[in-house]
Amino acid sequence: MSASLLSTLEDMSRYNRRANRVIYGACAKLPTKQLALPRKAFFGSIIATLNHILVMDRVWLDRFTGTEGEPMERDTILHDEFDGLWTARNQEDERMEEFVENLSIAFLATRFRWQDLDGQFHNDPADVLVLHMFNHPTHHRGQIHDMLSQTGIEPPSLDYHRLHA
Repeated sequence: MSASLLSTLEDMSRYNRRANRVIYGACAKLPTKQLALPRKAFFGSIIATLNHILVMDRVWLDRFTGTEGEPMERDTILHDEFDGLWTARNQEDERMEEFVENLSIAFLATRFRWQDLDGQFHNDPADVLVLHMFNHPTHHRGQIHDMLSQTGIEPPSLDYHRLHA
């Protein structure tokens, strides 16, 4: 384990915030009905997919920090109104950045015991799980990107090198 992994995670945290701002900025151009319109995607709409990303970010951070958050399912709708969701997203991005700023090499070198949303217990390398926390939303932002392309809104570039600090 090395300081370079900490640096990479700090970079991923900054990219995550920027990518969220970009995708939310594009989504903000759509009327509420378009955000909630059923679409072929894992969570069925743009707003539901944005909620899923937020839910899972909270779940992972709560696991890592030992915080007792409210029990949630993968498809929990925390906010059905876009403005409230965007506010919550910004707050979670701040929380993620703070978590990464306080990470230690010692934590990342451990195995982390956790319980998934189906009640199964796992014991995985902490560094892999923290990287997963940043990889997971990338996957779902890609789905939102695709759904945006079906609306007439130009999907924004989410390329890491374009949004890299």
